[in-house]
Amino acid sequence: MADSFQRQGNTTEHLLTTPQGSHPYTASAQWQTLYENDKPVAELFHVAYTIAEQDPAKRPITFVFNGGPGAASAYLHMGALGPRRVVFNPDGSLPRPPVQVADNAESWLSFSDLVFIDPLGTGFSRTLPKEGEKADASDEKSAKADKEADKSDDKPDEKAKKFWAVDRDLNSLGEFIQTYLSAHHRWLSPVFIAGESYGGFRVAKLCRKLQQDYGVGLCGAILISPVMEFMLLEGNDYSLSGWATVIPSMAATAAYHGRVNTTDSPAAHGAKAADFARKTLIPLLALGSTAPAEDQQRVFGELAALIGLAPEIVQRHRGRIDITIFARELLREQQRILGLYDGSVTAIDPFPDRLLSEGTDPTLEGIDRMFTGAINSHLRSTLGVDTSLTYNLLSFEVFKAWEFLPESDYRQGFAGSVDDLRVGMALNPYLQVYITHGIYDLVTPYFSSEHLKDLMNLNDELRPNLTLRHFQGGHMFYTWEESRRQWFDNMQRFYHQAMGK
Repeated sequence: MADSFQRQGNTTEHLLTTPQGSHPYTASAQWQTLYENDKPVAELFHVAYTIAEQDPAKRPITFVFNGGPGAASAYLHMGALGPRRVVFNPDGSLPRPPVQVADNAESWLSFSDLVFIDPLGTGFSRTLPKEGEKADASDEKSAKADKEADKSDDKPDEKAKKFWAVDRDLNSLGEFIQTYLSAHHRWLSPVFIAGESYGGFRVAKLCRKLQQDYGVGLCGAILISPVMEFMLLEGNDYSLSGWATVIPSMAATAAYHGRVNTTDSPAAHGAKAADFARKTLIPLLALGSTAPAEDQQRVFGELAALIGLAPEIVQRHRGRIDITIFARELLREQQRILGLYDGSVTAIDPFPDRLLSEGTDPTLEGIDRMFTGAINSHLRSTLGVDTSLTYNLLSFEVFKAWEFLPESDYRQGFAGSVDDLRVGMALNPYLQVYITHGIYDLVTPYFSSEHLKDLMNLNDELRPNLTLRHFQGGHMFYTWEESRRQWFDNMQRFYHQAMGK
């Protein structure tokens, strides 16, 4: 039977030491089975950190996942929330190899139990063989099963593809959370969910689904560098908001690199750019070709001054500045390019004479070595996970196969989650929601969330339940030492507020 393929995890005991004191905790790295029609079909790998010295009915529990789609939870696990973290330079830049892992004084474990979930196709999460396929519990057969489950990019896991869709993915997370609460007797605990990037999209939708379909009441939801409405990820000739919502991040980045004439901090300069985007840029773009030439020249000149680009570049693109153009042009004379996920990070442009940028993103591909080394060392050495599976940190196979809108759904356009967030907040008027970004993130810019908040038209009773706070840094602003500390302090207060303390 397929159950005999179930992989064995490991449970270990450790000590969390923080400036506030020391706490013994249990780390449990396990696989949890997903079912269809009462038959096991997949196993989600997860790592749970729990402190047993407190009453489970009072101790919060937070379910954590990353995004992609196709990203494992290692980024939040080893970057900010877990008891151990990978070491970056204080400003979030990459140190020289080898990777270093250190105790995390800002671990959320000091105020909440944590469960890091790897969605199917990421981390060690895999599908199970079909019922009737032979299995053997011996170490040799288990290792063989692991290798069979460990698909390469050129051999996609066809059984997993049905999970690579918005609704099925959300249901798998809902099933996981419901089963975990039952298995560990945590139904009376204060429950929180936290997700980064596409994980923030998941959180917004789960605010509705967990309460409506799975009976899980939420105290708090944390959206970290989220994408909530995909229509804002990029603009085109007929959709204007995407061009405007990225301008404050460009302006903050330009100020950080000293490319604009201002004495303001990057955050303050970004705030001025947000005001410009709302009141000046969007109205002009909305006029299209009917905008007077002198108005276009004036507004495009103001935009160029705000984001540090030459006026002729802004004029050429009619005020529609793609993030790849900005990343290539801001420091072109220095032959350096910016990271898209963190515009404060720069790298040598390997092809400075070519028309288009053909290098890799230093803030995406550049960090892989950090988190791959950290999570593999932590799971295999510190937590004692014994498996021959490859830990899939970021699966482009999953990303490319993802179904954002159901084939049977006649809706067209882009996937969105803000409506679900609004329903979730209305279903539970005690639910506290916290949205946060790094101000130099060009991919999921912070002003997108501010713009959406302004459009949500929340009831006066619910409006105080939504908090937005942004920090120095990029998509993973928590790699910046000071930002991680500030965020940790913010989250301690948020948890107390969300639990009515």
